[in-house]
Amino acid sequence: MPLLSACNLWSLKLKPHRIRVLSRREICFDGMSSVCCHSPQHFPNDAVSHPNSSTVEDETVDFGAMLRKTVVSPTRRALVASLTLFSCFRSSRYLSALALGDPSVTLVEVTPPVFSSGPLFPIEDRIVQLFERNTYSVVNIFDVTLRPQLNVTGVVEIPEGNGSGVVWDEDGHIVTNYHVIGNALSRNPSSGEVVARVNVLASEGLQKNFEGRLIGADRLKDLAVLKVEAPKDILRPIKAGQSSSLKVGQQCLAIGNPFGFDHTLTVGVISGLDRDISSQTGVTISGGIQTDAAINPGNSGGPLLDSKGSLIGINTAIFTRTGTSAGVGFAIPSSTVLRIVPQLIQFRKVVRAGLNVDIAPDLIANQLNVRNGALILQIPGNSLAAKAGLNPTTRGFAGNIVLGDIIVAVDNKPVKSKAELLKALDDYNVGDKVMLLILRGSEKLELPVVLEEQRS
Repeated sequence: MPLLSACNLWSLKLKPHRIRVLSRREICFDGMSSVCCHSPQHFPNDAVSHPNSSTVEDETVDFGAMLRKTVVSPTRRALVASLTLFSCFRSSRYLSALALGDPSVTLVEVTPPVFSSGPLFPIEDRIVQLFERNTYSVVNIFDVTLRPQLNVTGVVEIPEGNGSGVVWDEDGHIVTNYHVIGNALSRNPSSGEVVARVNVLASEGLQKNFEGRLIGADRLKDLAVLKVEAPKDILRPIKAGQSSSLKVGQQCLAIGNPFGFDHTLTVGVISGLDRDISSQTGVTISGGIQTDAAINPGNSGGPLLDSKGSLIGINTAIFTRTGTSAGVGFAIPSSTVLRIVPQLIQFRKVVRAGLNVDIAPDLIANQLNVRNGALILQIPGNSLAAKAGLNPTTRGFAGNIVLGDIIVAVDNKPVKSKAELLKALDDYNVGDKVMLLILRGSEKLELPVVLEEQRS
């Protein structure tokens, strides 16, 4: 049925006495219901006619005939009403067109403009360069007794013995955590025995696999040194930095292989210093670095870098209740790494300075009512501590326990427990002389003692 819009009704050749103006009610309600219902007798009998026109005799005329006998006023209201009627009458045609899309529109016309990202911001560019420069110094380490295996779905299962490491020098020495290869070390391997598989990233982006032979390991500091027979052109040693000058709030970066995803970068800040780290080896490591850079299983043994790309720590542990990163990670400070690793390479073990005396565990000390200080239980007769005049714990004639000397300070540094005594002596070398403040009964004494190599 043809539509007569408000714009072209004036072109109809209608006689003046047949022209009248439809009201808004007639167009929007009576006319619409007539069109939608297709009823031949739906127009009201009381339609108001123009005074100069005669009464419509045939009330069965359709809506088109009615429009041809009338003229809609070319106003905005009439135009909206006409469009409403037309959309109702022809709705199925145009709704289907919208659903199928407009074939006259091309993909180029509906594609928004794409702008170039442009150069990186200076801080982003610096982080990118730090990662690209140091990622070749990070290796992927697999405990030789726990090799990755394919499951039935074809997914590579990464065992807990997967971790990271850093290239220490061009001779092929690799530094990692003790617990990364802990399963192989539990079998007491000899020096030079293969304990791990080491993947080294070559310059062309490929990872090359080498056998990692044990050089030395230190359980107390959760550090181990391996050696690989790799070409020097693919070995890029890490640049060591100072951890003693770190400040809380400065930026740091961690690179590692979390969950088997090789060479992953996370960025954060130093969130704490001088923390006691509860290592997976079951010992407490003092002086730890706390960071909020995401550290997850597989990051262990990887480097913690400062904003200049220097090694400031070896990532070793996380504080978590779920097994994944909770924003609190810990790293062994580079000052400890620089003291332990050269000894492991040279002597295959760590030469520690100590008193070579037996110190009572905290539980026994508490049972003996020692709440402050390190209680000496036994002293070898030929030790330097015995020659200095230290007294061990003994039994009296009546079988009662006579407490030995209680060390309460080392060079004026307070000592409250066995752990604090070991921490205080950790900064000294064999042959150094220290001044011990001891409690003997109710008397306090100062005794100079020369430190000797601590027995394992």
